[in-house]
Amino acid sequence: MIPSSLTHLLREKANELGFDLVGAIPVSRSKTIDVYNSWLNKGYAGSMGYLERHAELKEDPRRLLPETMSLFALGFNYNTVDPSSQTQNPEIGCISRYAWGDDYHQLIRSKLSKLENYLCHELNAGMLSRSFVDSGPVLEREIAQRAGLGWIGKHSNLINWEKGSWFFLAELLVDVPLEANLPFTRVDCGTCTICIEACPTEAIIADRTVDARRCISYLTIELKEAIPLELRPKMGNLIFGCDICQEVCPWNQNASKSPESGLRPRPE
Repeated sequence: MIPSSLTHLLREKANELGFDLVGAIPVSRSKTIDVYNSWLNKGYAGSMGYLERHAELKEDPRRLLPETMSLFALGFNYNTVDPSSQTQNPEIGCISRYAWGDDYHQLIRSKLSKLENYLCHELNAGMLSRSFVDSGPVLEREIAQRAGLGWIGKHSNLINWEKGSWFFLAELLVDVPLEANLPFTRVDCGTCTICIEACPTEAIIADRTVDARRCISYLTIELKEAIPLELRPKMGNLIFGCDICQEVCPWNQNASKSPESGLRPRPE
């Protein structure tokens, strides 16, 4: 099957499974691995030592699957409902939007498995594949940007014109050639610095970098030690994660809602 036809069929299947954003690129060495390693060397990862492990694998996807010829980049919308007015109540703890519903890892892995099965068994177009969502040793944002899914905003999240930044990233490594998308080269943050100014702990550095040691998401989820005293008063009612930089982003003000029921808030 020619790459363009195969890519079209894969894109249709991915959309059917609920992936809103889809793109493909040929495999290559990472273009941002040096930036990533510099971020680690500056200590911005804090106590997340696992980010330093398998650094050599992140340099080239072929170290994960030597037969890899193409990468299929995917985005899954998790913008389900508008936050409850109760989140503004200082006496009620606030949880990050991505954790309102079921575990997204399980949800998306199931969909990725179906996509892999479709490629290898229904289309008989590939022999080997590997898929990841959030936890694999791949540089997801770079892959997504190169596949045309969006640009990296000043809050360091990937932004899409239509979906904003409310989406999970996932990848599929395949041993077949796919028709490549053009990379997203236009950056549409302009002179806007709303996210930087809104961050209560000043975790966002102006060069699209986040110092995790000051990020409320890190402090309430990843940090296993006591939260630094000087940062505690700035956290408000945030007890698990933080969405402030995304909530204030102009690109998220009219972002479309996800129909995925599994990601909606659980009933009390």
